[in-house]
Amino acid sequence: MSAPFRHFTFGSPDETAAFARALAPGLRAGDVLLLEGQIGSGKTHFARALIQARLVADGAPAEDVPSPTFTLVQTYDTGRVEIWHADLYRLTHVDEVEELGLAEAFTEAVCLIEWPDRLGDLAPDGALSLSFATGAGPDTRVVSARSNAPAWAERLGVLFDDI
Repeated sequence: MSAPFRHFTFGSPDETAAFARALAPGLRAGDVLLLEGQIGSGKTHFARALIQARLVADGAPAEDVPSPTFTLVQTYDTGRVEIWHADLYRLTHVDEVEELGLAEAFTEAVCLIEWPDRLGDLAPDGALSLSFATGAGPDTRVVSARSNAPAWAERLGVLFDDI
C-alpha cells in the first residue's frame, strides 16, 4: 500500500464522527475501508457514525450499531447498499476470514474492516486504509489515509477540502 496521501486531525470524538458522516453518502458497493489503529483509537466510533449516517442518508430506519467484536461481522441494509462492519481482532488465521464471506462482500457491499492485518493477502488492492492514532490531547485523533487506488485521493480531496 502506498504512503499516506492525506492526514486529518480531529480535536474531539464529534469531529471524528463528522468526518465519518461526510464520507458516508459517497461510498458505493465495492468500497472497502481498512480501519487500523490500537484499541481505543476511534475505529469503532468512526464506523458507528458512518453506518448511522448512511442509513439516514438512504432513508433506512435508524439502527443501533454495536461493535462486532464478538459477532465478528454486523451487516446493515440501507435499501441502496449493504454495509458490512467486521472486527477481525479475535481471528488467528486467514482461513477464518474466508469463512466469514468477506471476499464476496468486498465486491458487493461497502465494507468497514477493523484489524485488517488479519486479512493477510485477502485485503483488496483498491481499499482505502485509514490509520487512527491518538494525538496531542486525550480526545485528539490523527487519521492518515492511504491507498494504491488513485481515485481515493481525489474522492477524499473533493469531500474534505473544508476539514
